[in-house]
Amino acid sequence: MLTLLGIFVVVLGFLLRQNPLLVIMASALVTGLFGGIDPIHLVSAFGHAFNENRYVSIIWLILPVIGLLERSGLQERARMLIGRMRAATTGRVLLAYFMLRQATAALGLTSLGGHPQMVRPLVAPMAEAAAETNIGELSEATRQRIRAHSAAADNVALFFGEDIFIAISSILLIKGFLQTNGIVVEPFDLSVWAIPAALLALIIHGARLLLLDRSLRKSK
Repeated sequence: MLTLLGIFVVVLGFLLRQNPLLVIMASALVTGLFGGIDPIHLVSAFGHAFNENRYVSIIWLILPVIGLLERSGLQERARMLIGRMRAATTGRVLLAYFMLRQATAALGLTSLGGHPQMVRPLVAPMAEAAAETNIGELSEATRQRIRAHSAAADNVALFFGEDIFIAISSILLIKGFLQTNGIVVEPFDLSVWAIPAALLALIIHGARLLLLDRSLRKSK
């Protein structure tokens, strides 16, 4: 049972708002040590994992590109595009992005969205522009609220959409966990049962986004 202390380390670290990388590393160390793994072997496992996954650092090549696009007016262009569409509202813009994000995630294309590369430079500015077109000048609190809904649309759509794809890591994790407990289930079956959850997420969160429009109109 002491190996479960790693979970406690993760929870405590995030509650104290520590560096996530250090928290995960500390959790892995605690779990490994109480699991009876030799410290040298544990450190070598960290090194092996880092060496095998060096491609993860490619994200640092993408961030400067996003920064250059923003500096060149990407957000302004997105605002201008939505500003010309009188029928566009904040809720409709976010609902359209939600459906697109969920559909692409269901096909395994989870990298097509995300907060740094899609929500911050495009989705949130478009949602804000739609609100400005319909209700006028936005307060800082309203602006932050729209940004929070933009991030939430991405999170919920990805979370419930990616499990439909049969080869996603979450499906394989569920299968592995069930198999270790004597429950044999095929990844395809898990993917099929993820479809009703994704549809319910679309209906429930879609309703929340449309209610956001009503709330913004009342705030006017």
